[in-house]
Amino acid sequence: MTRYADIPKPIRSGIVIVDPERGTPQRIIVLQFNPDTLERSISPQSAGAGGDSGGGGSGSGDRNEALRLKGPAQETWKFTAEIDATDQFEVPAPDGIHPHLAVLEMLVQPTTAQLRAASHLSKKGTIEISPIEMPLTLFTWGSKRVMPVRLTELSVNESAFDVNLNPIRASLSIGMKVLTVSDLPAGHRGAELYLAHLAQKERLAGAARGGALGAMGLNSGDIGVGRA
Repeated sequence: MTRYADIPKPIRSGIVIVDPERGTPQRIIVLQFNPDTLERSISPQSAGAGGDSGGGGSGSGDRNEALRLKGPAQETWKFTAEIDATDQFEVPAPDGIHPHLAVLEMLVQPTTAQLRAASHLSKKGTIEISPIEMPLTLFTWGSKRVMPVRLTELSVNESAFDVNLNPIRASLSIGMKVLTVSDLPAGHRGAELYLAHLAQKERLAGAARGGALGAMGLNSGDIGVGRA
């Protein structure tokens, strides 16, 4: 008879904030529930501008660039995360889920110390103030998907509150852009992590079983070139 103890605990997805210099985790954000669905969009970075440059076509692309890529594809992820304090009765929550929300919101906010430092430089007459750099953010979805990302969207829908109006239940729409070697400086830790992520895709692609032309009603002659 199968016992409940024999059922493996599911691996949780989450976000890891990493020190880009040392590579050490600064904060680990484990999502309370794994999202039910993921929406991924992958856009190739084609070298050509699109379309042909003659032969009756209307495009203005360079035929010599039709099969070339400028760099890795641009990939975005979207999902909905749920946070529910009522699912954790054994954990004291005097502030409801305020702390959970604040941790995620700080992924797209500079700190007060950074803002004060920028204001101080401005008062000193510094003409050019560099944009505030955020920590390196990794999104993890199991061991086969660990990638550097930048949050592009964070929409919060709070749906229940305690007697002190602290939110106790919320759903968050989270959008992320996967950062590639085209987005990060050469040698940056995030760039190396992206290359490791891409190498994992290559290994998985190599493990996929190839198809046969016959399954598509074709033979090698049907795709040959130079036939009369």
